[in-house]
Amino acid sequence: MHQNKLLAALVLCGTLLTNCRQPQASETASAAGTAAQAAAAWPDIKKEHRPWTRWWWMGSAVDEQNIERLLEEYAAAGLGGVEIAPIYGAMGHESRYIDFLSPAWMHMLDFTVNKADSLGMGVDMTQGTGWPFGGPQVKPEHAATKLIVQTYPLKGGQTLKETLEVQDPKQRELNPKLQAVMAYSLAGEVVNVTDKVGPDGKLSWKPEASNWTIYAAFSGKTRQMVKRAAPGGVGYTLNHLSEDAVETYLERFSSAFGEQNYGVRAFYNDSYEVYDADWSPDFFEAFRERRGYDLRPYLRELVSEAHSDTVARLKSDYRETMGELLLDHFYEPWNAWAHQRNSITKNQAHGSPGNLLDLYAAVDIPECETFGSSYFPIPGLRRDSADVRNVDPDPIMLKFASSAAHVTGKKLVSSETFTWLGEHFKTAYSQMKPEVEQVFLSGVNHVFYHGVTYSPEDVAWPGWLFYASLNLTPANSLWPQFSGFNNYITRVQSVLQAGSADNELLVYWPIYDVWSKPEGMEMLIKVHDIDEWLHPTQFYKQSKQLMEAGYSLDFVSDKMLQQASVQEGNIMTAAAAPAYRVLVIPQSEHMSVETLERVIQLAKEGATVVVEALPDDVPGLHNLEERRQELNQLKASLAFTDAGNGIRQMKTGNGEILLAGDVQQALAYKGIQREALTDTGLKFTRRQVNDGKYYYLVNHTPKTVDTTIPLNVTAQAVVLMDPQSGNAGLAASTTENNRTVVRVQMKPGEALILHATSGQAPGMVAWQYLEKAGAPIAVNGDWALRFTQGGPALPADQKMSQLKSWTELGDKKAEAFSGTGEYTTTFEMPAKSAEEYVLDLGKVNESARVWINGQEVGILNSIPFETRVGQYLKPGKNTLKVEVANLMANRIRDMDQKKMEWRKYHEINFVNIDYKPFDASVWKPMPSGLLGPVTITPYTTAAAKEVGLR
Repeated sequence: MHQNKLLAALVLCGTLLTNCRQPQASETASAAGTAAQAAAAWPDIKKEHRPWTRWWWMGSAVDEQNIERLLEEYAAAGLGGVEIAPIYGAMGHESRYIDFLSPAWMHMLDFTVNKADSLGMGVDMTQGTGWPFGGPQVKPEHAATKLIVQTYPLKGGQTLKETLEVQDPKQRELNPKLQAVMAYSLAGEVVNVTDKVGPDGKLSWKPEASNWTIYAAFSGKTRQMVKRAAPGGVGYTLNHLSEDAVETYLERFSSAFGEQNYGVRAFYNDSYEVYDADWSPDFFEAFRERRGYDLRPYLRELVSEAHSDTVARLKSDYRETMGELLLDHFYEPWNAWAHQRNSITKNQAHGSPGNLLDLYAAVDIPECETFGSSYFPIPGLRRDSADVRNVDPDPIMLKFASSAAHVTGKKLVSSETFTWLGEHFKTAYSQMKPEVEQVFLSGVNHVFYHGVTYSPEDVAWPGWLFYASLNLTPANSLWPQFSGFNNYITRVQSVLQAGSADNELLVYWPIYDVWSKPEGMEMLIKVHDIDEWLHPTQFYKQSKQLMEAGYSLDFVSDKMLQQASVQEGNIMTAAAAPAYRVLVIPQSEHMSVETLERVIQLAKEGATVVVEALPDDVPGLHNLEERRQELNQLKASLAFTDAGNGIRQMKTGNGEILLAGDVQQALAYKGIQREALTDTGLKFTRRQVNDGKYYYLVNHTPKTVDTTIPLNVTAQAVVLMDPQSGNAGLAASTTENNRTVVRVQMKPGEALILHATSGQAPGMVAWQYLEKAGAPIAVNGDWALRFTQGGPALPADQKMSQLKSWTELGDKKAEAFSGTGEYTTTFEMPAKSAEEYVLDLGKVNESARVWINGQEVGILNSIPFETRVGQYLKPGKNTLKVEVANLMANRIRDMDQKKMEWRKYHEINFVNIDYKPFDASVWKPMPSGLLGPVTITPYTTAAAKEVGLR
């Protein structure tokens, strides 16, 4: 137990004790004692706290020796687990391929799990190869299905000459089924003539008069195959809407796994990406059962693009039915299969044709996805326009997954992180850090990298690589300093997995407004289409405004509201969910009668509901006028009185409904306090724990924040925890009027965790605040540069009086080099009169490990490249050593310019960020190394008790 605690301390603190000044004789805490106190401030480390990674098995060409070698490297770098994803293979290595789920493949899975377990790591696996679910067990009758509708003109008094059969010969190969034949006259008549079609496909029906159009509906197939399939995984994509198809799909896994799970923690399903699958053979029957009317008479409207109210309402009903079928026929049996084997499920719901909140909530670990890069105004942060995707990640999109987890009381929210964050080989930790921080702020607490590719030891550099970035493999020149970045994520996740989310607002998502669009058929609610279904909505605008103002919130669906209850005035959605203080209903056009009834009932039971505007109408088509009347009667029953400031109030039962165009005004009226710390520009997320609250803060602004901030908590003490270094100390804070005020110092790009505790923090050393800065000491002597590892060849040693990029040394080897270079210099330190000293490396391309006088200070891999170093300095001569790792880009550029073959894969092979053939030969060299200027700045410091707050 003591060894485990020591290991946790080392992981958390490493050797980077950078926020403690050199202990003086009068201080009771030694450096070792300070480290122990810092470690004790953090939760004990579990494997889920560490970042995990998707692990691409190319061709499943794996073997025990390389699995063991790679897992040991991953564990040493600080990864907590792998998610096995079998994928297409590398050319020329076909003899190594192993068919998915074959006995040999299952043996490799078993070996992987056992080895990972011995290293304290976990294993997940995708329940398929490539994506989406599909494979050789999916025969045409169970493949993804599309509705094929063909039309035929028919005049009165005539019979149809054409045979009713699918015209596409490729569809005919898959035996499409005729499901309905409807006749529509110019006079508005609709006749179901399905029973008039003979076995030969001839329609035996002759209308007496008028001109008619015959609509023939067939159950066809999308013919979509599994994308990027691995050996043994090639086949049709699954019909996720069919219970029989899903059961058949899972039978293959039952045969391979039996009643056990082979040690797999979670079975995983990637984003939906099932295209044109807008039908299922039993859809007509399911629609009638679920929506209460027959879809066949509306076949013409279903395939229409007319911008009419009827078409929009019909398609809303159709899309709602698709979502229910996906939930009932895929998610429930899939969950049951995994749970029967003592495993859990992990799923990306985005891209699905359904209510994302309900679909995310249907599994054990909801998973969102970041795709592309975001803009952050952090000075010096590189964002090259050529390496940017067209849609930035949106925190509100990410919150659909975290909201589903929070509302249903689930502990973990995962994220497929850094997909196409930048072009291959050009992404640095400094770019990754704010991106993952945005993920954390959205409620995620279980990061998965996208990703790491398995590569055998005998494959030449850069080894096997997946076609989409990010390539975090041991061949990456940044890998020697990967542990620094992983330790940061580990510290943050150890806090964000503690306790439960602490969000006070529930915001209703009006899904019917999304569904009520006349365009298209099925509606895949995708990450890449947020400009269409999310950004224009009042729900989005209201949620964003509330978050920016300092409110914490989760989204809630119609189904979730039906399952909610009220306890002591708080809305409870699950036993382990936050106690939500207010339900917010943004302005929407459509709301079901059942949902509005439930909202009113929650208020009667004691809840506070803030309504921006009452809904205009009901969704859907069935019994429309009757339901409209019911909705209007409900709205008319709400008797509001004027409460001032544009707020109308209705007391009902033990609660109330506030009708207010200004939602924040209504929240203030009810005394719901926002976190005013956002006025500084800081962003936050909050966790409730037994002894208080955690606040995770980030500074993504261009300015340093050095001020006192208010917290909506009554705390006896606040412990500042630095996730960059693992250090911790007692903050300057004071509490009055149910608020705690605490001092923070954060430069652009920095993060901080505050533990506001209801108890004292005995023995915790005081946090040392930097006060007055002295004149910076320039470290500008001669530097010795020695290249230590990398390639294609180690450049010659260098002596330099001025720091410059490796690409400007006049050495072609240095220009083409990717790896690590070690800088060493000496400098004179006057008598140590200051209480603390801060080392600033200036510009670093791209990551640095620092030693002073032989003692390792730590890894600096993001802006600001600064750290406190007072405890390492001594009067007189000092030695500074800085190991810098650059990007892979320059070496790849050199290989492409020399036309060296390094990418040769089946399927998509290797593409650039725009999905065009990859060619790095046209790139300009990327700046590399330590560019500086390097300075050491003396500071006076003040502990918490010395700054006047405590």
